[in-house]
Amino acid sequence: MRLATWMLAMMACFAGPQISSARAESPAAYMQRVQNELIAAQNRGGVVAFSEVLRNHMDVPGVGLTALGPHMRNLPKSERPSYYNGMINFIAKYAAKTAPQYPVASAVVVGQGPGDAGGTNVDARVTLRSGSAYDVRWLVVKTKSGYKVRDAQVVGFWMTTFLDDLFQNYITENGNNPRALVLALNR
Repeated sequence: MRLATWMLAMMACFAGPQISSARAESPAAYMQRVQNELIAAQNRGGVVAFSEVLRNHMDVPGVGLTALGPHMRNLPKSERPSYYNGMINFIAKYAAKTAPQYPVASAVVVGQGPGDAGGTNVDARVTLRSGSAYDVRWLVVKTKSGYKVRDAQVVGFWMTTFLDDLFQNYITENGNNPRALVLALNR
């Protein structure tokens, strides 16, 4: 459980502010830029800094709707903005609390897959200030304005799988009502 929540914080950490020139970038160049900007954002810390980063770079609808699983059809479209805001705040609060335990010294893109309709995998090597290192595989999706981060795989685990399980279990435990999750996320 601790590893999965750490992965969630890492995705929050590695999604920096978007620049309008992203359209001309390759997915690898985009992720390198994001990682460089993110190291600076991590140093700023705080819930607001992480919330901004998530709003700018995370594929919020893609991640959010997938996390609801079969319960998605029971959440009215009019309530999605509140759900998305709650999801962002939940991840940002967790990231702000735990990210200082994993201070990043560097993050370097080491490869990019060919990409397809589902997105492009971008591989990176992240080194912590402690000297330990790990690999991250980012799933980057193309948007009208550039790219968004759809997922991150750390130590063989995809972040969105953790979020899916967490959110769907909460909904199931609360009468199969996704509104219960929306209320909990917005506390």
